[in-house]
Amino acid sequence: MTNNIERRLGQHQQGKAKTTKAYRPFKLIFTEERNTRQEARNREKYLKSGIGKEWIKSVVLKRQAT
Repeated sequence: MTNNIERRLGQHQQGKAKTTKAYRPFKLIFTEERNTRQEARNREKYLKSGIGKEWIKSVVLKRQAT
């Protein structure tokens, strides 16, 4: 969750986020906007859940393959 995607992706690429440092480099595959911080947090929490990861695989990654 961020208000500046380029900055946040850069932080991840540089290893500044401890939780994702070991998984570099990253490729941005999906973004979406939400009206409030709470809506964004709820959506992020869903996307990081098991069912959210399955949604990403079934919708976002299939879209990119075509």
